[in-house]
Amino acid sequence: MTKNKYILFKNAISLLVAFTTNLPELIVPNNVKWTYVADEILFTYISILILFIINEKIFRPNSPATNLSKIKILASFVVAWICNDILGQCFVFLNKYYGLPVLESTMHVYTHPIRDFIISSIVVTTGYLINQNLKSQKIMVENQQLKTENLKNQYETLKNQLNPHMLFNSLNTLYALVRENPDKAQDYISQLSKVMRYTLKQDSDIERSTISLQEELNFINSYIYLLKMRFEDNISFVFDIDNSLLMKKIPRMAIQLLVENAVKHNEISNRNPLHITIRTIDDETLEVANNLQPRRGATTSTGIGLNNLRKRYRLLFNKDIEIQEKENNIFSVKIPLT
Repeated sequence: MTKNKYILFKNAISLLVAFTTNLPELIVPNNVKWTYVADEILFTYISILILFIINEKIFRPNSPATNLSKIKILASFVVAWICNDILGQCFVFLNKYYGLPVLESTMHVYTHPIRDFIISSIVVTTGYLINQNLKSQKIMVENQQLKTENLKNQYETLKNQLNPHMLFNSLNTLYALVRENPDKAQDYISQLSKVMRYTLKQDSDIERSTISLQEELNFINSYIYLLKMRFEDNISFVFDIDNSLLMKKIPRMAIQLLVENAVKHNEISNRNPLHITIRTIDDETLEVANNLQPRRGATTSTGIGLNNLRKRYRLLFNKDIEIQEKENNIFSVKIPLT
């Protein structure tokens, strides 16, 4: 409950109680002037607000850190009743010395102690309920913060798992280029530095861990350059992207991971070139597909990359990816666009 809502709530309770406790004088015909009743309602309203303030200053029910034990609740009730009686005496004093109109009907005098009890109970009960509400809100906020921190930690674990995986594969490629073509290796290092700056960018805030499809495709073009440097014409890429979807969001390096996965697990040679297609299927799906031609003697895939991507999608969007091996020997992964 915000401060403004709390003030509005106190005023609403005070006005409602002031009107209700003086209701008998309004509905029972006893020749009481309505202006006298209005004065009584106004004074009761002000008195209840004062009781709220006194209760807040002494027992602090408006703080979630306050623990209202039974003894404190009883003490706050006694203090409220005493203060309520003192305020009543002040009303009598104002009537006696300053001519403030006061109700003198038999019913009013008879019900006054009961009204003091009711008003004190309402002030104390309201303070207690507000205190419990603030504590509940505090617990909810703390639980949400813990949940957010947990998501951040999980995401960082996944990202830290992914970066060394990509770096290891890139260094293997660089090692081969250094031996085979030093000139290409220099260009490769230049492009690799750009790619690594992108992959190592720290985004501990989960909300910034997603990027637009346009940004990811720009990065993919740099990554493809590295692949083409090594495999030349033995690897090809086809893009079929709906330009209206370029601002859709995906996890950082989602497409790169799928491309890297295809390169890692498939043979790439003059006899068996690898063809990778990156296309949007509909307004909510992007597909990365490649011809399936497993490397000879390759060990069974551990699935770390795809499992990583699946977990990141669940953490960020509460959605899942779709993995298919089509009849025409095509391996396909569909990822949601949000």
